[in-house]
Amino acid sequence: MKFADPKNDLAFKKIFGDENHKNILISFLNSILDFKENNIIVDVTLANPYQVPKIPELKETILDIKATNKNKETFIVEMQKKDLHNFAKRSLYYTSKAYVSQLPKGNNYSVLKKVYFIGILNFKIFDSKSFISRHLIINQETNTQDLKDFEFNFIELPKFKKELSELNSILDKWIYFIQKAPDMELIPEEYKEIEEFQDAFGIASQATWNAKELEVYEYMSMKEFDEINALRTAEKKAEKKGMEKGMEKGMEKGMEKGMEKGMEKGKEEEKIKIAKNFLDILDNEMISQKIGLSLEKVQSLRDKDIL
Repeated sequence: MKFADPKNDLAFKKIFGDENHKNILISFLNSILDFKENNIIVDVTLANPYQVPKIPELKETILDIKATNKNKETFIVEMQKKDLHNFAKRSLYYTSKAYVSQLPKGNNYSVLKKVYFIGILNFKIFDSKSFISRHLIINQETNTQDLKDFEFNFIELPKFKKELSELNSILDKWIYFIQKAPDMELIPEEYKEIEEFQDAFGIASQATWNAKELEVYEYMSMKEFDEINALRTAEKKAEKKGMEKGMEKGMEKGMEKGMEKGMEKGKEEEKIKIAKNFLDILDNEMISQKIGLSLEKVQSLRDKDIL
């Protein structure tokens, strides 16, 4: 039996965004947020249920998960496999956007409900040793949470080192599943008595996928691999180019100052070249985030490309 990699955007959305198996997402959210008793989530409404996207429209497809509970609180879940930098800012943007979108005409602020952001990251962004971290708005003087409508939870997968025999909680089992499912051939005994995991493994089994889903899954895996290689190559070229420019300037106005200016100019020129290569596969915002150019600059490059 071959299981799909839950870290793949399509597989993650198929497993955790299935309207017919909302128990999977509910178990996942309750374990991450440590909800118990009166706070426990018993049902969710999916804002964007899973459906297989068309390959030509992938860059316009929303593949994160957005759900609400009976209290109208919003949960945003995003799987991020690549370190595009600025992820913390991206989570702030998505959360604030979801919060503001609740407000109807008339500015009745009392209707606004809490928004939870859950980011599952295949890279490290914080210095803490724990694989899971919770971020709140805290009063610095009293150490109290006076502003309660925003909560950010991050899971950094590389920090999770537990083996199968060491899984002590439902959260541990979910993180291990996300990490190790593609390496498994059978459902482990530790998972067999839990309905949510039976369903999750069943959905992850590629034997149940149709041809279109498998095609998009493979396409996204290859596209992701190509993007990572392209960014790594671009960084190396930019660094080399910048050093060369810096050395030239340094001969004229001093080594230290010249290297700094040359590196800046070299990186800018290289960023423009890289951005042009991504115009046909990524939107302006994603290019801006990945490459580090302003949205205005990316749009000007796109306008020139069209002409």
